Amino acid sequence: MAYSLHFYNASVQAEIGGWPAGINASFTRIAEQMVETGPNLGLPYTRPLGDGLFEIRAKGKEGIGRAFFCALVRRRIVILHGFIKKTQQTPDKELKLARKRLKEVKHD
Repeated sequence: MAYSLHFYNASVQAEIGGWPAGINASFTRIAEQMVETGPNLGLPYTRPLGDGLFEIRAKGKEGIGRAFFCALVRRRIVILHGFIKKTQQTPDKELKLARKRLKEVKHD
């Protein structure tokens, strides 16, 4: 049975939709694979960050995109937040926002 993919809100969808073409294509391929086979693709595509938070690791010639997601009951994958990576480390503020949204969707 397939999974369904949801965005936390329209602005998250618009942010990721506005990524450069190569990064967006990488995100789309990974997301489609997750819908077909489930969210646990493993490296280099997805990575667990703890407490039910995961990241999609999208890569294109323009750079690197990260999208944080969680998997919920009834096979729902929720994209919580996305950003284009500009440094080696994932910025704390990006992670904090994803963790805050994770708490919100888990208590829905």
